[in-house]
Amino acid sequence: MPQSATANILTVLDTDFKGIIEEWLGTQVKEGVKRSDLFSDAESRNQNRELLKAFSKGVRDGVTGEDFDFDDNQWDDLRAVLADVSRERVNRGVTPTEMATFVLALKTPLFKRLESLQDVDQGVLIRDVMLVTRLVDAFAIYTNEIFIVEREQIIDRQRQEMLELSTPVVELWDRVLTLPLIGTLDSARAQEVMENLLQTILERQAEVVIMDITGVGTVDTQVAQHLLRAAAAVRLMGAECIISGISPMIAQTMVQLGIDVGTVSTRSSIRTALSDALLTVGYVIKKTEDQ
Repeated sequence: MPQSATANILTVLDTDFKGIIEEWLGTQVKEGVKRSDLFSDAESRNQNRELLKAFSKGVRDGVTGEDFDFDDNQWDDLRAVLADVSRERVNRGVTPTEMATFVLALKTPLFKRLESLQDVDQGVLIRDVMLVTRLVDAFAIYTNEIFIVEREQIIDRQRQEMLELSTPVVELWDRVLTLPLIGTLDSARAQEVMENLLQTILERQAEVVIMDITGVGTVDTQVAQHLLRAAAAVRLMGAECIISGISPMIAQTMVQLGIDVGTVSTRSSIRTALSDALLTVGYVIKKTEDQ
């Protein structure tokens, strides 16, 4: 009866499981992808152990003849462990190249043990080596796919957090809000600005909003239109909008571009804008007399 294609692979996995883990770790060290600065030896060893255990189960149950489909249910355990390991490694700053090399390093200990088996025909050895290569390559490709998805999610989450941080709506006084804008104002950020601003107006029952553009480097037609649309939305919410931080250069640029601010109040500084806002809501700031 012919020997199954996975018999020798399972033999080396079953007889020297711990040895494979240790040599896999050693190969990672040689390849420079172990990342001892990010993971302790115990953490690295545990990740290797869980991955190799799930890999062994997949080889045992998920290979028919010399064929396998990494999407089959028999590989569920390995995919689940890979997702956990990839997520952890992405969060700690491992690169895609390091992640792929980390997985591909498994080939070395497996090849060595297959080669050391007694009474193995050369043709069978070549078959086994080719099957291990295909299995580990599929393993690495799937790892990279998971890694990319995880990193994209982190980047998207960081982008959202940066948008929130870059569009803070601050309550300066009772019923007076300010929105300090810094950097560029593209369409995506303008939408975020408007949503945050209108929601805060509703929550705080604000009557005056100061949009300060002192930190906006360049005001072109697109930026001006975003500001004017935001000001119009503020008025629809029943509040007054003041745009502060209009520098001489920005004023000149807006005139040259033919941008009409219409009924929107503008001020050169946030100090004068705040003074006007306080008057609007019935407050006056007075200097105390020296006693």
